[in-house]
Amino acid sequence: MKFDNPEDIVQLTPQWKGERFPNGRPKVSEDILRRMRKITLEEAWGPLWNHGYTFQFEGDFKIVHPDNIMVGRAVTAVMVPKRPDLHETLLAYGHEQEGRRGFFNQWVIDSLVEDDVVVVDMFDKVHLGTYVGGNLSTAISTRTKRGGAVIWGGIRDNQQIVEIDNINVYYRGSDPTAIADVTMVGMNVPTRIGKAICLPGDIVLGTPAGVIFIPPHLAELTVVQAEKSQVRDIFGFVRLREGVYTTAQIDSPWTKTMWNDFTTWFETDPAAAEYRQLSWEQELEAASKQDDDGRGHDVRL
Repeated sequence: MKFDNPEDIVQLTPQWKGERFPNGRPKVSEDILRRMRKITLEEAWGPLWNHGYTFQFEGDFKIVHPDNIMVGRAVTAVMVPKRPDLHETLLAYGHEQEGRRGFFNQWVIDSLVEDDVVVVDMFDKVHLGTYVGGNLSTAISTRTKRGGAVIWGGIRDNQQIVEIDNINVYYRGSDPTAIADVTMVGMNVPTRIGKAICLPGDIVLGTPAGVIFIPPHLAELTVVQAEKSQVRDIFGFVRLREGVYTTAQIDSPWTKTMWNDFTTWFETDPAAAEYRQLSWEQELEAASKQDDDGRGHDVRL
């Protein structure tokens, strides 16, 4: 086996057709990352759920900066409890064959680049399972600029980490002990975080409610659908305050009349200005095929 193997990463992510890092990890554009920072958890969740990606969210974390949004490209790792023969074999292989230095967690953090997020399955180990402390969190800050870490396990040096304000860290618990009795069996491989799964190159969106992992080939679609949801909500709030529509009408599939009202507002109201790169042809075509009697019962995700 090899750590961070380009052939494996490309094989795992065949639906991504865009740019890749030298190790094969999908490289979603900076523009998509920038736009992703403006969307909510639910706005990202809806498109993924509708496309069958129902195990992408995990919310059972403690958060170093609970009010901050974290967005970045996933660098994944899988740790298991220490078994001496496996541990010695893999540690020696990394040092001797791949030229790596230090312990397994340092290998991962040494590979980070700007806008990366470390995503680590520490099998919920907190005591002797502290993946990062003050030093490694500082290294994450320096390398990623505005990324962070998602750790299904522990951290230490909380008082130091909380002072690092350009990254965020999601973790299960804290403990003063250092990392010990664990072995890394995969780097940039599929990684389970609670009830969610993350692949290398996924876009990690960390919010006050938890973390969602967005497959790279769905990142642009997710952002566009989220932006559409945002501007539709802005319009909906206006019309609800004005008493033009009921909540049932706003939350159900819109009629052709409502869509005509929306597009007129969208093209002229200053509140919609930043969204005018969006196109509504598909929505308008779908609305033209349904009755204009408001009989829709589905709730918009």
